Amino acid sequence: MYVLIGGAGLVGLSLAQKLVELGHTVAVIDIERNACRYARERVGVMAFEGSAVSTEVLLEAGIRKADALAAMLRSDALNLAMVTLAKHYGVPHILSRMRHPDFVEPLRLAGANHIISTVDLAVSTMVNAIEYPQVESMMHFEQGQIEVLKLSIPNNCYVVGRSVAEIAQDSRFPTGSLIIGYQPHPHEDLTIPNGSTVLEPDSTVLIVTKPGSLHQVIDFIEGCK
Repeated sequence: MYVLIGGAGLVGLSLAQKLVELGHTVAVIDIERNACRYARERVGVMAFEGSAVSTEVLLEAGIRKADALAAMLRSDALNLAMVTLAKHYGVPHILSRMRHPDFVEPLRLAGANHIISTVDLAVSTMVNAIEYPQVESMMHFEQGQIEVLKLSIPNNCYVVGRSVAEIAQDSRFPTGSLIIGYQPHPHEDLTIPNGSTVLEPDSTVLIVTKPGSLHQVIDFIEGCK
């Protein structure tokens, strides 16, 4: 994919680096000369010096052939302008960073397919780290209606040596929850388990559940024998 990123700040360049590692062709646009030089020399992407809301710069950067665009500029108003122009030039997949919630609907109306609130994301991550310190990571879907959490299984956990099917049939395992990923050891790949998959000590599971069942899932998985 050809991905165009507006803004060569820390977030924009970090995104560019990850996309390059995944094999995508990436270009960034920034008004700062040094930022563009860094993007070329250290990140290994194309960089265009100028305003990311300038039609001339966008056309030079190849917006007409872009498969995706990420607006990561310093203000919501600039991101809104870039999203509007991306929609005008027919970019099929448009993402935007957002700071103030007042811009959610304008960005959506302008054509953003995905809107990422940096404040909400940071606060949510910190709250989860405080409230669920034993959870390695947690993701929210459908406006928080579904949670996916990553949990390590200590040696003396109740679920060690039991199959996924046995766990699903246990009355203490919350209804509507499901083990969707399994990593036997940290150096091994994450796999999709089946009913016969047996959980080993020091392994890791991915579980999908409802927000109201989080504590119940954690208590069940980490319950000692």
